[in-house]
Amino acid sequence: MNRGVLRIDAAAEADRIVHWLKETMRGFHRSGAVVGISGGIDSSVCLALSVKAFGPERVVPLLLPDKDSDPISEDLARTLAAHYGVTPVLETVTPALDGFGCYARRDEAIARVFPEYDPTAGYKAKIVLPSGLLDGGTLNVFSLTIVTPDGEEKSARLAPAEFAQIVAASNFKQRSRTAMLYYHAESRNYAVVGTPNKNERDQGFFVKYGDGGYDLGPIAHLYKTQVYQLARHLDVPEAIQTRIPTTDTYSAPSTQEEFFFRLPHETMDLLWYAQENEVSVEETALAMDMTPDQVRNAFDDFTRKRRTTHYLRAAPLDMVPLGNPVPEAD
Repeated sequence: MNRGVLRIDAAAEADRIVHWLKETMRGFHRSGAVVGISGGIDSSVCLALSVKAFGPERVVPLLLPDKDSDPISEDLARTLAAHYGVTPVLETVTPALDGFGCYARRDEAIARVFPEYDPTAGYKAKIVLPSGLLDGGTLNVFSLTIVTPDGEEKSARLAPAEFAQIVAASNFKQRSRTAMLYYHAESRNYAVVGTPNKNERDQGFFVKYGDGGYDLGPIAHLYKTQVYQLARHLDVPEAIQTRIPTTDTYSAPSTQEEFFFRLPHETMDLLWYAQENEVSVEETALAMDMTPDQVRNAFDDFTRKRRTTHYLRAAPLDMVPLGNPVPEAD
């Protein structure tokens, strides 16, 4: 294995995806695409590919912020839309989330861990995983971090009940956004283009029937580093290419690395490629300038994530009849 194994011919790959988008859309009998854009690299690449496939007049980019969203996300998304000649539609999902009780349910669980937590007084919060995966090999045990109005950070390990409630409440965000994407798609006879990449799809960094719900997934086969290669070829604005990937879900800033992946994507992608392609621990360690134990720690983490998130990728299961129903006796 060598460090260049994930390099792609970005121009050829972009053309291949554009051809696939066109052909698949014909099969769906839809005439255009709706894409949720957030100012992140994945949605930016998906928008660029959609514009190449269908033309700017048949692509609707949706901005879907809520009250916890970083304002920079909307600014970058508008810059992106202007760059590709499409007109963004703003749909703020805060009222829907208030109706679902998203914030109240989430904050109730946070306050059970930190009773002083009060978002109306300026407190912010996020959940994170432990750092140091390669050297520690620690399990995926989440902690809650709150930020006081004075900027002080406090952290505590999350018990299962509080973790589940915070995540379940927060997932209203992705599911509400998907509902809005489908409203705009169905009202135009368009299809929804999803933005998850291979890292997110295969390791379970998405919400079932939320950002995991879409009609076409043009980058679901690409590692994050390969998405960046496409971004350079497609001339995605530099400010987006250099932005650190974030969750943009919690009120306190949280990167994707600290919330879920636990490794920089440049390192993670090569290690994950090695595991998927059955490269030995020893060969991987040599190529990555790591110890075998560090490689094993990463491999174990990938395996756990795949196993524990399998249900997210599973299609709905319907009971299969054994044969013709047995007639009732007279």
